[in-house]
Amino acid sequence: MEINSVIPPGRRMIDGYPSGGFRVAGTLYEGPMLIWPEGEAPWSLDRIEDLALAHLDPVRRIDPPVEVLLIGCGPRMVLLPSALRRQIREAGIGMDAMDTGAACRTYNVLISEGRRAAAALIPV
Repeated sequence: MEINSVIPPGRRMIDGYPSGGFRVAGTLYEGPMLIWPEGEAPWSLDRIEDLALAHLDPVRRIDPPVEVLLIGCGPRMVLLPSALRRQIREAGIGMDAMDTGAACRTYNVLISEGRRAAAALIPV
């Protein structure tokens, strides 16, 4: 699926999420990804069911910090365990989990509004 929006200068936008990967700022990446306004990196998580607080450490190191983390769970939204949601909240990370397509679209909207957002994405 293609995603088009107004791209603020210097911001990383998600151009699309083809099967098994993501296109960010014109470059195609395969596998799970972390994306934030100034960059992107592979994410060391293959299944959303295996998500632990330690998988979000790279997000906590983003400087300047992000306001919200969007977790793209894959083709369908997965309700994260309440204990993990509490740990994420206590770590100071504002988070919302949704299907990956919704996370990509929401990330682009937030970035186009000048917000500090990051996306942790499992491919569809």
